Amino acid sequence: MGIEIEADVSDVIGPVPRRLFGTFVEHMGRSVHTGIFEPGHSTSDGRGFRGDVLGLIRELGPSVVRYPGGNFVSAYRWEDGVGPVDSRPVRLDPAWHSIESNRFGLHEFAAWAEAAEVEVMYAVNLGTRGIQEAADVLEYCNHPGGTELSERRRANGADRPFGFRLWCLGNEMDGPWQVGHKTADEYGRLAAETARLMRMVDPGVELVAAGSSNREMPTFGEWERTVLEHTAGLVDHLSLHAYYQEHEGDVASYLASAAALDDYIRTTGGIIDDVLAKAGLDKKIGISVDEWNVWDQRRWNDVEQRELIDGGWREHPRIIEDDYTVTDAVVVGSLLGSLLRNVDRVTMANQAQLVNVIAPIRTEPGGRAWRQSTFHPFSLTSALAAGNSLRLTVTGDTVHTGLHGRVDVVDAAATFDEDGRCAVFLTNRATESATGVRLRIRGARLALADTWTVAVPDGHDRHRTNSADAEPVRPVPLPGATAAHDPEGTIITVTLPPLSWTALRLTAEVVRDA
Repeated sequence: MGIEIEADVSDVIGPVPRRLFGTFVEHMGRSVHTGIFEPGHSTSDGRGFRGDVLGLIRELGPSVVRYPGGNFVSAYRWEDGVGPVDSRPVRLDPAWHSIESNRFGLHEFAAWAEAAEVEVMYAVNLGTRGIQEAADVLEYCNHPGGTELSERRRANGADRPFGFRLWCLGNEMDGPWQVGHKTADEYGRLAAETARLMRMVDPGVELVAAGSSNREMPTFGEWERTVLEHTAGLVDHLSLHAYYQEHEGDVASYLASAAALDDYIRTTGGIIDDVLAKAGLDKKIGISVDEWNVWDQRRWNDVEQRELIDGGWREHPRIIEDDYTVTDAVVVGSLLGSLLRNVDRVTMANQAQLVNVIAPIRTEPGGRAWRQSTFHPFSLTSALAAGNSLRLTVTGDTVHTGLHGRVDVVDAAATFDEDGRCAVFLTNRATESATGVRLRIRGARLALADTWTVAVPDGHDRHRTNSADAEPVRPVPLPGATAAHDPEGTIITVTLPPLSWTALRLTAEVVRDA
């Protein structure tokens, strides 16, 4: 039977926020050191920023970068990373059992973010510190001058304020692994008092309260309700963190991870609505999916944590440097589709992380940087998705999964903008067979401009990866797609390779009189 998809350009879910394509840099492993920052590298500039990595980041197309953590932030002293580099203290980082040199800090990151052309989402330490520290770092970053903290920033080389608008109120405070872990009531009260003071210092900030670390947390749901009962009138967003992996060869469930993310977002959105209604608040609180990705946590839990501790305290050790496969890239593409389908709820999202640590970009110290397989769905979706996300009706073949029940064999998302540009994103969850798709888009006469697909390279299997030596997993043109027209709009037909992620770019067709 294949798949039938119906869309109408006037039936929209909502506008696609550019912040949907954010990412994450944490002082963890080699994310910063020998990742984005490596003085002496052949491509680095005078500030130590790797030029090859900056080039790949611009190609990737992120809009926001969350910093400096992550678990790292819950024991971080921001003052350690400002002032003369030679005078900065070396500290133990308990979150990742590492040595933190503080050679790269707040000013370096602000300059790097400007070079990378990304907005900063800055996280404050509500683990070992709290209200005053959050107000201090905000004043240091954003106040023009004339106070001790703003003048200290100016003396340290930044005459103009950094002007950071997005601020996270801590990180994963529900998790017992977190330094300064708190109950929902403890965290909710602390986050509320911190938010009040931060808004006094700078009324223009946007604040993100920390939601659950994952949906499997025993406190999920109750955590969100309690935290929002304290903070709903003070914050703009509630975070949601989601990581997915393949369990015991259950590839069908892994390929359906987007269905789990859809449900996670909808459930969290319902909790937000309930709390706002009970509080009588007429406002919107968006969902910030400010950590999401695919990540094989079994190796981290079973092997890497012990190796990290047994190796002693080291600077930027290699940790969580997953080699991503074709299968991983397909899942990442479908998760991006989930974010697009939920733009009525999701106001921003950050793929974790950007370089080396479960990242689309990898580097070698003194060597080259390269694109992992997961780089390509993100890059293409960031480049193509614009305007409004369209509501789709999908009918046809389904596949059974052990974790998520029956799901459509093709996961689909689409966008359409005011200039008549349309993008369609299709994931084929069938691992052995191609799937035919017939897509009708009503209300627009469109021409098929480009098709790209990420699939298993010829002669290889679904576990194929990229490396410093070769990048065989990459988008390639998909032949055979066609566009036809009828009085109601455009009909696209395409055959998707097995286990693949495909992007279609369509443009408004200019109709000339005969």
